[in-house]
This record gives sequence, structure tokens and C-alpha cells, in this order.
Amino acid sequence: MRERLAPAGITDAGDTRTRLRGGIRDPETGWLDFEQVCDLTAEVRERVAALVAEGRVPVVLGGCCTLVPGALAGARDALGESGLAYLDGHFDLYEGETSQTGEAADFPLAAAIGRAPQALIDRLGGGPVVDPERVELIGPRDEEEAVGFGSPVPSELGIGHYRDRESLRGADLATVGAEAAERLSEGGRHYWLHLDVDVCDQEAFPATDVLMPDGLSVQDLCELIAPLLAHEGLAGVNLVCFNPEKDPSGACGDALAALALAGLRGPGGC
Repeated sequence: MRERLAPAGITDAGDTRTRLRGGIRDPETGWLDFEQVCDLTAEVRERVAALVAEGRVPVVLGGCCTLVPGALAGARDALGESGLAYLDGHFDLYEGETSQTGEAADFPLAAAIGRAPQALIDRLGGGPVVDPERVELIGPRDEEEAVGFGSPVPSELGIGHYRDRESLRGADLATVGAEAAERLSEGGRHYWLHLDVDVCDQEAFPATDVLMPDGLSVQDLCELIAPLLAHEGLAGVNLVCFNPEKDPSGACGDALAALALAGLRGPGGC
């Protein structure tokens, strides 16, 4: 991905020092590698804040959604209170006792709105990183499974705007994205954009570890995300859950890079 983005003038700021190993589930919090998650969150927060303060728009490429709270906290540190556009196939609202795996990727949206162990909240500044009313959650299709495991639904947590996969059928996706960008940027404010590629259908984008049917096509995603990427309120973006080992032809990586570049060039790029 980095090699595909470099010709467009996107420079590489380097990898994180912290790695998540997926080893031990903390008995107190229910999180895997909890101390490492806290360290990664603090590192991502610091590095994103520095880049945004320089006037740059970070494009963060990550293995999973774990980096979202730290990235959003960094944008907030540099720009003030920021919103969150969250494009994902999942709610990501589990907590330690409801997650079946303990993987930090189950928790990022919950953590961003303040529902996480206090040690992690302290790394994020001592409270929620984003007001739930300033969250645009778009594309989940795991409600039945999530509720079955004890996850709350978005409306129970005050999440301001929620469009599940079903509500997107037949919608003008460019308008959905543009309206989300306008709401998040009201009053000159900024927002962070999260994209988990599992918002796409497993046949359209198979190079991810969590394969889910009935998602968006790549063209659907391009139409949806282009206005969010092009808006002046964008503070930064993360692209996560792409697994290059499952992309031997390079087709998925090429599609993801093209999507990002088309959006960053402005509306109509798709």
C-alpha cells in the first residue's frame, strides 16, 4: 500500500514501534495484550498529533481497528474536539466481558466514546475522545451476532447518526457521504475517517481476515467515501484490515490505493 501511495506525494512517516502479539488475555479487563494496546494507543496519539499540527493529513495504514482511539485523540489534541466517520462491517462496541475473543479490534468505537478500562482512557486524555453524537457509523451488518453476545446497539449509546447496510440499499451513496461530512464539519470543526475494508462484501474484497457477505462493492465504497476524503474538515484517515498475504495478485491493494487517491483528489474522482 505504501508503495502504491508514494507516487502521489504521500510520504512514509514510518512504522509504529509497538506491536500487538495477540498473546495473553488480561483477567481484569478481558483484553488481549492490554498493556501493549495502551502503549500503542499512546504512540499513535502522539504521532498523529504531531503530523496534524504540521498541517498534514495523516493516512494511517494499520493491521486492525485498534489504532482508531489513539488516532482520533491525536487529531483532537492538534485541532480540538473532532468527530468520527466510522465505516465498518461491525459495531465494534464490545467491552471486555462481552467480546468473545478479547481482541482489541472488538472495542475501538466503544473505547473512543469512553467505554473502556480506565488505564486506556487515561492514555486518551482521561475521558471520551469523541461525543457519541459526533459519530457517523456507516455500514455495519453484524447486529444480530453482536446483540447475541451482549453488545449494545448504537442507539443505546447515543450515537448520533447510524446507517446500517440495509439502510444503504438503493441510497445515493455519494449523498450519504457528503451529508455525513457536512454534519461532522459544522462550525468549522474536523473529523477523523475510519475505514475497515470489511465494510465491503467478501467477494468484492477478499483480502481481509474477517470475511462477511452482503457488504458494499468497491465502487459503492468509492462513491460513499470520496466526499468524506475530499472535505476540508478531514483531519486524517486510517485504512485497516487489508491483508496483503491474501492478495497474491495485488488487485485488492491496487483497488484500495486507487480508492484513497481518487477520494483525496476530490469529488468525482471515482
